[in-house]
Amino acid sequence: MKFSTLAEWLDYQQRIHALGVDLGLERVHAVWQRLGTPKIARQVITVGGTNGKGSTVAFLEAMLAGVGKRVGCYTSPHLIRYNERIRIAGVDVDDGVLMESFERIELARGDISLTYFEFGTLAAFDLMSQADLDVAVLEVGLGGRLDAVNLIDADAVIVTTVDLDHVEWLGPDRDSIGREKAGIARRDRVAIVGEAEPPKGLLEALAAQGALIRRAGHDFYIEREAHHWRWHHRDGTVLNLPAPELCAPVQYANASAAIAVLHAMGMVNPGELQRIAELGMQFPRAPARLQSLGGDPLLVVDVGHNPQAARALAEWLDTQPDGRVRAVYGALSDKDVGGVMTALGARIAHWYLASLDGDTPRGLSSSVLAGVMRQVLPHASFDTYDDVLQALAAARSAARRGDRILAFGSFFVASAVLQLSNR
Repeated sequence: MKFSTLAEWLDYQQRIHALGVDLGLERVHAVWQRLGTPKIARQVITVGGTNGKGSTVAFLEAMLAGVGKRVGCYTSPHLIRYNERIRIAGVDVDDGVLMESFERIELARGDISLTYFEFGTLAAFDLMSQADLDVAVLEVGLGGRLDAVNLIDADAVIVTTVDLDHVEWLGPDRDSIGREKAGIARRDRVAIVGEAEPPKGLLEALAAQGALIRRAGHDFYIEREAHHWRWHHRDGTVLNLPAPELCAPVQYANASAAIAVLHAMGMVNPGELQRIAELGMQFPRAPARLQSLGGDPLLVVDVGHNPQAARALAEWLDTQPDGRVRAVYGALSDKDVGGVMTALGARIAHWYLASLDGDTPRGLSSSVLAGVMRQVLPHASFDTYDDVLQALAAARSAARRGDRILAFGSFFVASAVLQLSNR
């Protein structure tokens, strides 16, 4: 099979497998074996968790590149262009290179069915294996244990946070979800736990696998002040650092976990750790993580899409100057919409609820969002719109100087807003 454009390849991949999500490693492992299972980098760090994965990858990429390491990153989903998912030495791969990789995968798979995500994951591994990388940093897609990224035996892993999301696949509580996410760890290799109060299920599963567990709040911890912070390790290492460029308060925990994995792996000498941590705070590449698009009223876009992410947004809003907050919000059908709305509650002066059912079969209509809002926030002020751009236009029209417009809830919301701002 051969197509002339990347768009044609991606459309084909979405059509050939009946299920959008099909957890399990058997099929994708068989194809990877046919591709020769090449080594993708001299060292591999895998990042899993409910929230904070993309930001943690960005911190790692900035730190490692800052000391001359050749780094490849795999993240998902993308915001504007599919190519964003695979970066080699800081550059998104181009269409031609991706298409050549897809052709190799298509030839190798034969009659083995692959999902859209599995095609992309194999392409990332294929392209990284040809790129002479010092380090590959891989973001897990859904869960961990049965995610295609888990084909690769990582030298170290980070589990950023564990909260309720994708419960139909991962389990109904934090313990169950934590056990799934622990599946990315390997025996006698470092596993960084990025939150101070992780579920018992995560810790038990990591211990059962024989991972070398390093915990936030136990093996390393942080002290925050107004414009800087300190990272401490129990071995006496102390780093004095500027505030992260990624501005949400939760980013300190993500940055801390990224520093902890490099410290634990001994990937850089102790004298370099201070310098590369400083670089990581200044130059992370993570669009749509409380990304300010400027203006007055200020427009901020974020990919937060579950209650834990909404609580982080609420924490950030509580640190901001007074002013009305207008929320442009859209969501997918597998998300806890009520939990998100409740977490933000009275901080939002007016909600602009946007339909996403025209963007994806998984998208919720604004009327469904409105129904949930009437239940969980019966006194909230809101209007409904057919799409994100209509909702954003209404928010801008109503906003006054000193207000903030927060566009969030899904990658589809963030993508629409960013594409408009780039025109």
